[in-house]
Order: sequence, then structure tokens, then C-alpha cells
Amino acid sequence: LASSRASPFRLTPLVTLVFKNPSLNQSVNMVKEDRATWKANYFLKLIQLLDDYPKVFIVNVDNVGSKQMQQIRIALRGEGVVLMGKNTMIRKAIRGHIDSNPNLEKLLPHIKQNVGFVFCKGDLPDVRQKILSNKVKAPAKAGAIAPLDVIVPKGTTSLGPEKTSFFQALQITTKIARGCIEILSDVHLIKMGDKVGASEATLLNMLNISPFSYGLRIQQVYDNGSVYDPAILDITEDDIVKMFLAGVANVASVSLQIGYPTVASVPHSMANGFKNLLAIAAETEITFKEAEKVKAFLADPTAFAVAAPVAAATETKAEAAPAEEEESDDDMGFGLFD
Repeated sequence: LASSRASPFRLTPLVTLVFKNPSLNQSVNMVKEDRATWKANYFLKLIQLLDDYPKVFIVNVDNVGSKQMQQIRIALRGEGVVLMGKNTMIRKAIRGHIDSNPNLEKLLPHIKQNVGFVFCKGDLPDVRQKILSNKVKAPAKAGAIAPLDVIVPKGTTSLGPEKTSFFQALQITTKIARGCIEILSDVHLIKMGDKVGASEATLLNMLNISPFSYGLRIQQVYDNGSVYDPAILDITEDDIVKMFLAGVANVASVSLQIGYPTVASVPHSMANGFKNLLAIAAETEITFKEAEKVKAFLADPTAFAVAAPVAAATETKAEAAPAEEEESDDDMGFGLFD
């Protein structure tokens, strides 16, 4: 092949000969079969996981490296299974399994961009905590979308005076202190959702600031056929009880206002009815056991006002009596041997 004249075959015939050789054709077919087998095994694995695990986190894997993904798999070992793949293959596998599990169709609208699955059976908040706790700090790169606000703190930097013009271009007030640039006030350099510019990225790298941290971001939660936002997992039992009691109070208020008795309004209706009975008893000669004290109070309010001080005075006298007796024993006027 080094010399086309010395070789009986030209380059083009050689290529043709390679694909016409039966043994080489067999190896090429073997590669195609392996690819098809790999796809079939992937479909089977995805369907098996969807059947075995009732809970799934749909996660975004932007800016997540292979080493970090390996650490996440190790952290979730025994509690969850991470599965990645092409969106087209995932959609095809789910569509082929919708007849067996129609609820899987709810996953299709969320399979877009760079996403993957985390399958689990345990407590969703605990698994979510393990997913979100595995983050890696990363420097700001030009063109990236900032996931949070970036604020450069005030203080002395390690940069020399020759970098002053760079800070002036970004409208950052500085001064020279002991041969180094000092930032006079905190600078809100990048806002969340903004695209990082080349100047901002360069400045952060010069200051050795890695403002961003990347990891799996949970986008949706699939739980036994229901798909909801991960913020729902932040709701505690106390929040549920509080919202339930607020709803009961609203039902009771509406029921009392429209005069329609319900389980929530019956205790209030009975209390209001009892108040009405006491009011009638107070204005008429009708009486009953619970109304006697009210009638007595209306007849002589001063008796209830004096009763408490009298009781307190009685207790005070009872406590003072033993002390007076002890003093009288000591002051009899003669001793034991007089």
C-alpha cells in the first residue's frame, strides 16, 4: 500500500475488497448485532426498572461529570438506581410499555434536554437529600447561565496594581493597599439567570472564586402514577395539619353563616345555643343548674369580688396562727428551773 505501483490493488479496490470479504462481512454484521442487542437490553432494563420501582426522580445532569456521576451512584447504592440514556430511546421504551402501565405516559412531556432517571422505593425526602448533597464546586465559565447570584466580597485581594484597569472596566471601586488591590464594597457581579460574560469569568478566576456548584437537579417527581413538582416534598406533617385546620375553620364559618349544619359547625352551633339559653335564663325566671351561677353573679356581683380576697385572708391567718403559738410558748415569763 506504500506504493500504488508495487501493489496489485489500488486504494479504492482495496476498500471494495474489504467489504466483499466474507470474514470481514461477518465481523461487521457482528458489530451491528451487538448494537441491536445493546438497545434491546437497554429497553428491557428501563421497562424492568419502571415496573419494579414505583417512585422516580427526573433529574437534569447538565455540567455533571462522569466522576461525579460515579460518586452519586455509590451514594445511592442500596436505595436508588441511576439510569441515563438518549431521550429518543427512553421515549420509545415508554411508549412501547404504555399499554401495560398507562400512567407512564405522564413522563413523556418531561423527557427533554439532558435528563435522566433515579429510581427508588424508600422515603422520597431522604433520597432527595442524598441526591442534592452531592455537589461539586466549579468556576464560572463565559456563556454559562448563572444558577445563583454572585457577589464579590469587599476586602484586599492578591492582585497587584497593574490589574486596576481591569476593575475599572467593570466599574468596581478599588484602592491600593500595601501593594495590592483592595475592593471597597461588595459587588453584585452576576444575577441569577444571567449569562456569564467573559470579563466576569476572568475576574472570578483571577480572584480564585468558584461561585457555582453543580450536581443533579431534580425537575419532577413520579410517584405511583402521579407527577408533581419536587417542592411538594418540602411540605411537612405540621403544614398539612395546619392547612387542614384552616379548611375546617372555613367550612365552619360558611356553615354558621348560611345556617347549614355540618360536622365542623355543630360544636359552634351548640355553644351558641347554650349562650342563648343562659341569656334567656338571665332575663326570665327560668333556671337550670348551669344558669344558677350566672343568676347569682347578676344578683350580687360584689359577692364574687370579695370572695377571693376573703379566702386569701383566711389562708394568711391560718399560716400566722402556728407562729403566734410558738412565740407565746417562749414568752411565759419564767424559765424551766425558775
